Amino acid sequence: MGSRTALVEDLMERFPHVPREAVFKEDLLRGGVAFDDSALSDNEDGDVKPKSYFIFSFDHGTLPELGEAALRRPPEEIILTGGPYDLRRTVVSVRVNPASPYRVASDEEGLLGLYLDGRRIADVGVPPMPEYYRHTLSNGKSVMEVAPTIQWGYLIYLTVFRVCQYFGAKEECQYCDINHNWRQHKAAGRPYTGVKDVEEVLEALEIIDRYDTQKASTAYTLTGGAITKTVAGRDEADFYGHYAKAIEERFPGRWIGKVVAQALPKPDVQRFKDHGVQIYHPNFEVWDRRLFELYCPGKERYVGRDEWHKRILDSADVFGARNVIPNFVAGVEMAEPFGFTTVDEAIASTTEGLRFFMSHGITPRFTTWCPEPTTPLGKANPQGAPLEYHIRLLQAYRQTMDDFGLSSPPGYGPPGPGRAVFSVSSFMDSLPAREPAAEETETPAGS
Repeated sequence: MGSRTALVEDLMERFPHVPREAVFKEDLLRGGVAFDDSALSDNEDGDVKPKSYFIFSFDHGTLPELGEAALRRPPEEIILTGGPYDLRRTVVSVRVNPASPYRVASDEEGLLGLYLDGRRIADVGVPPMPEYYRHTLSNGKSVMEVAPTIQWGYLIYLTVFRVCQYFGAKEECQYCDINHNWRQHKAAGRPYTGVKDVEEVLEALEIIDRYDTQKASTAYTLTGGAITKTVAGRDEADFYGHYAKAIEERFPGRWIGKVVAQALPKPDVQRFKDHGVQIYHPNFEVWDRRLFELYCPGKERYVGRDEWHKRILDSADVFGARNVIPNFVAGVEMAEPFGFTTVDEAIASTTEGLRFFMSHGITPRFTTWCPEPTTPLGKANPQGAPLEYHIRLLQAYRQTMDDFGLSSPPGYGPPGPGRAVFSVSSFMDSLPAREPAAEETETPAGS
């Protein structure tokens, strides 16, 4: 293929049942996008909502390598519409790559567009600065630092523990830069609170609730690094759970409460439920046994793949299968030197995992792998996985859901091209649109 455009158009022709919007979105997520200076934000002093770096860097370079984009942050997300492909509204998380063939720039009239191989392929919308970002906590901290929102304002992302106790080459997940992201923000002198005080979180949520008059924020996620010992004297279930308890007591029913944590024993999972959490994300990361052991050495050492999967199934007894939504990192299956060498093999392996969980009524979701350069897999695979893998995964994902009669999981907003807001993969863009019934979560029998 002589150009990126030719590759993308070939895939759209070969896989016509995958929305064309998802093809571009996956390519932007896997390979990043460059920004002209005219397309950057003025950080928290401007009219555009800036990138918050809510947990990982999701960039293809370190802050010192990003140039002006490290000083004036790019937008948190962009929306693609129109252009020669007549794209429906598509929300894409921003992953900066100065070397990307995709570039966001202003035209002669000052209107932002997305350019590929020098051709404008879509209009670009940027998120307006929300009113709640213009207010600070009583201690001077910004709402963006304590409780940033993503997915076009749908989700409040509460990374309450910004490092991981899986530490060093023998424990850290090989694709994850959470610890480096913490270090680079501290080195740059940016505010980046390691352990967020529960009262600060509540104060930030009060500001969001007061100024989010359209009630665009519908869910919150509590997350952070794995806890193998304790943080502030609490084990993992107690640490993340006590935030949920405080939020639900202060704002009963205001948001759908979600927790991303390790696959914990059933009594610990029950504590999450007792604290008011509605959705549990015990991420399984990668399906293949050998790759899990190699890429998630800390999780293999402390829990083990088989026990991890058993705990995911057990948690459905507590939350109901529909409300257990484990994530995997789509693309690391093909990371050199240990990954699958063909797309066929990688898709077959991942589909095996999808069928395992979906046969139990559990619907996984995925994040498109961004090969951050400070991670072992990112260093070895700067181009990430082939775009064809990501497109075929969308096809396999939808087919597997159909095979087991499952629908889009709760807590992610509306599905369907032109409607989805989930920004870090295209799985919601690729599912059939349906009328947004009230996002009720399933209550397991006997609970």
